Amino acid sequence: MPDFLYKGKVYYNPVEFAMDRLGGTWKMPILWRLKDKVYRYSQLKKSIAHISDKMLTTQLRELESDGFIHREVYPVVPPKVEYSITEKGKTAIPIVDTIRNFGIHLMEIEGIDVEHYVEEKKAQHKK
Repeated sequence: MPDFLYKGKVYYNPVEFAMDRLGGTWKMPILWRLKDKVYRYSQLKKSIAHISDKMLTTQLRELESDGFIHREVYPVVPPKVEYSITEKGKTAIPIVDTIRNFGIHLMEIEGIDVEHYVEEKKAQHKK
């Protein structure tokens, strides 16, 4: 497969390109939350353990720039900002789900407790 250039960066394959858009510790968990409902910044922050304000802001900006999420700013005092998933973002959810399930599978193989994740999955299927 030939190399290709996008926004000044050389990519060697489509997987690298996709992972540059969605990879890392935080982007997929953000998309996972936004798949079901609209969140305000503070709600996202509370729902994602261990993420710093700076990192959440950076990840949200990158996801918005890449077209995976929409940021709606309401002209009120105090400022109100909501984040929602876009149609493009929705196309990533099956991939996130597959990677999540594979992660759970690997955790089980390694003897890591996965009960919380399996229960969460069951609850989502009931919706």
